[in-house]
Amino acid sequence: MKDIIPLIATIFAIILAFGFGIVLLKFFKTWLRANLAGAKVTWASLIGMWLRKVPFSHIVDSRVTAVKAGIPFTTDQLEAHFLSGGDVGHVVLAMIAADKAGIALSYDRACAIDLATKDTGKTVLEAVRTSINPKVIDCPNPSSGSNKITAVAKDGIGVSVRARVTVRTNLDRFVGGATEETIVARVGEGIVTSVGSASSYKDVLENPDSISKLVLQKGVDSSTAFEILSIDIADVDVADNVGARLQTEQAEADKQVAQAKAEMRRAAAVASEQEMAARTQEMRAKVVEAEAQVPLALAEAFRSGNLGVMDYVKYQNVNADTDMRRSIAGEDEGGDDSNSIA
Repeated sequence: MKDIIPLIATIFAIILAFGFGIVLLKFFKTWLRANLAGAKVTWASLIGMWLRKVPFSHIVDSRVTAVKAGIPFTTDQLEAHFLSGGDVGHVVLAMIAADKAGIALSYDRACAIDLATKDTGKTVLEAVRTSINPKVIDCPNPSSGSNKITAVAKDGIGVSVRARVTVRTNLDRFVGGATEETIVARVGEGIVTSVGSASSYKDVLENPDSISKLVLQKGVDSSTAFEILSIDIADVDVADNVGARLQTEQAEADKQVAQAKAEMRRAAAVASEQEMAARTQEMRAKVVEAEAQVPLALAEAFRSGNLGVMDYVKYQNVNADTDMRRSIAGEDEGGDDSNSIA
């Protein structure tokens, strides 16, 4: 029994030594690098980050970078931002860039901007750099498939305008502020309003700076993540005569309406003509029906004794004379026609 206790102690000591060696090999280099750089870190902090599956080497290196730049960070702050899904490296570099440029940027705001830009394809470092070095935005955006914004002056002449907007990031409004698309849309609206209020397209061509002045007065950068420094009109061209084209289209539409109304009147006239022809046929049928009643009336007169034989003979003679006169009149007309032709 006495021999077993020393053996167990020896094995335990070997295990402890082996574990200490592993810890020493895993954390010593990072610990030494931090302490030599003046950003001291404890072994417990390193082991705790390792147990929480936090890249302790990256956290320590980021803290070393910050401390060397004169910005004191704790490993707990950096670790908390990493666990919340942020990019520790970008936050540290953004803080250093803002400090060197004299821009007031707190750590909490930097972390908030970093988390806000997580799914937008941008970073807090880019936001700070844009605040230091302003960027230029084309209006309209060439990726939209249009190179110019076309507006119409009061005289009906269209004007195509291309502008370049110089902006810098407003870090105080970056979280929750509108993006570049809002800037482009508002500037485009201001250009259309400015050109539309001009009396003539010549006024726009003579003073293109009036467009930028009016747009700047509208405060298009309010509630956005940017501050507009200037709006420069890069190009102004005369487009087509929109007013004349619209008047031509209106005249064509009026002509088609008039033609449609005329066609309606013609159709009504044709229908009325056909109706009158039908009524004429109806009246002729009534005349024929009335003429058919004459022989019946004569027969009834004979039967009743109101018409004698001599009266009927005289009636027949009158009809014969009438037919003869009609025949002679027709021949005379033909003769006149032949004479006239000869």
